[in-house]
Amino acid sequence: MAWKAIMANGDERPDKKFIGGVFGQWSEFTRFLSNVRGEMRKVVTPTRKEVQSTTTVVIIAVFIFGVFFLVVDSIFSSGMNWLLHKMGG
Repeated sequence: MAWKAIMANGDERPDKKFIGGVFGQWSEFTRFLSNVRGEMRKVVTPTRKEVQSTTTVVIIAVFIFGVFFLVVDSIFSSGMNWLLHKMGG
């Protein structure tokens, strides 16, 4: 019954759609892998000097942000303590 409805609509046989879908997905997958391979050929490994310089920049930035947040936290903490002391008596 379902087969007649499919044929009346002019659709392909379901098994042909399935097989075509499998091969279509396989070709998409192989194309994806070839694109990945092409992109990996473009990757450049940084030199030791570049890695050292960027690591130094990151470490310095972490310390600067740490000090900044320490100062901001101290200011807010002092302000909250003052406010709570005034409100609480």
